[in-house]
Amino acid sequence: MQTVALNVGFYNYVIVDKVIALVSSDSAPMRRLVQEFRKGGRLIDATQGRKTKSVIFLVGGNLATSALSQETLAKRLVGQQTLTDSDDEAEDN
Repeated sequence: MQTVALNVGFYNYVIVDKVIALVSSDSAPMRRLVQEFRKGGRLIDATQGRKTKSVIFLVGGNLATSALSQETLAKRLVGQQTLTDSDDEAEDN
């Protein structure tokens, strides 16, 4: 089986099969949720120090944050702008 990864920005990737939801981080409840997960050690911060624009809910009860909007991530997901194992091997050569 081929593993497919979604580029969530700045050369950070999330396995597509693990994504449950892509949500905007604009609301106060989402910001509080991110802080709770950060304190609990269940947050993957892929923003590289930039403003968080979207929150990615993952299988296993983890969250990932991205500096890209959920619309951009959804377009990448639907448009298959993803990284596969074979693409990764091609980049290494």
